Amino acid sequence: MQRISSLFCAAALALSGSAMADDFKVVTTIKPLNLIVSELVQGAATSDAILPPGASPHDYALRPSDVKKLNDADLVIWVGPQLETFLTKLMATNPNSFALTKQAGIHFLNYGEKGSDDHSDHAGHGHDDHGDHASHDGHDDHGDHADHDGHDDHGDHAGHEGHDEHAGHHHHHHSGLDPHFWMGPKQTIEAANVITEALIKHDPLHKTVYLANLSTFTSEVNQAVSELNAEIKPLSNKGYFVFHDGYGYFEHQFGLNNLGHFTVEPDRKPGAKTLIAIRESLKDKQAYCVFSEPQFSPAVVDSVTKGTEVNIGTLDPMATNVQVGKGGYVRFIKELGQSFTKCLK
Repeated sequence: MQRISSLFCAAALALSGSAMADDFKVVTTIKPLNLIVSELVQGAATSDAILPPGASPHDYALRPSDVKKLNDADLVIWVGPQLETFLTKLMATNPNSFALTKQAGIHFLNYGEKGSDDHSDHAGHGHDDHGDHASHDGHDDHGDHADHDGHDDHGDHAGHEGHDEHAGHHHHHHSGLDPHFWMGPKQTIEAANVITEALIKHDPLHKTVYLANLSTFTSEVNQAVSELNAEIKPLSNKGYFVFHDGYGYFEHQFGLNNLGHFTVEPDRKPGAKTLIAIRESLKDKQAYCVFSEPQFSPAVVDSVTKGTEVNIGTLDPMATNVQVGKGGYVRFIKELGQSFTKCLK
């Protein structure tokens, strides 16, 4: 009897191991994207990011272990060549590649574009009936976004340093699609709908789970938007500078007053004219706050703000310390909102 019991246990373990080996595997790139995807696949699949927490996609180089993980994935969800330039060649031949900037249904902004959102609105209007999206298999590659591929080489912007100053606005010119969609709750919910469609297409057995997860995610993000609106709206007239041009979606969503940025790409040093112009603005007390980022040295921010009374804050676009799991994305945008309100008050 004991032998039969032992054999039964062994068989059960073998079946369990086989089931685990057959789990639908999703691989993402940056942690903020994985925060979103991990909530959408909860209870149905696994999700893992290839970039370590806090790593920037702007200067990342793939490791052999990353390549293996990407090749073994059932679905690779990435933002697109405008952000993860290191993936462009590898994903060109990967049939399981799913680049969000090539999908219809996400309202991407261009750098410098002023959003037309009503900041009091909840994100994701127009996606109420999730069942309508479940069968849209044709969203893998849409011509509407095909022209965005032309903006994938950040090196195209290398010659823009000389164009920083225009009538007191301290912006480098940065053209093309802004890939930092996860900063905007509205676009994030749109992306969640598109991702859910892809999950259902590739793993139809878990359609019910994916749709339930999407519904929960949407409700929780919309609730967070309502709370953030109440906290941030009183600060809409207070100006600030950010380290790099990556917060447009959040600023458009909540009506914030960004006076400019130090650099268009975080791995590029700010131009001397930009630093001088920002310092002059700080002396004139035009800004309440200057934000740095934990991924990069704050030395340049410290040097520009030295001797002024401006507040110094930190914005973390990569969600370094946010735990992946249920409610992870909401924690991220709430922490981002708190960083703004703490420094601008």
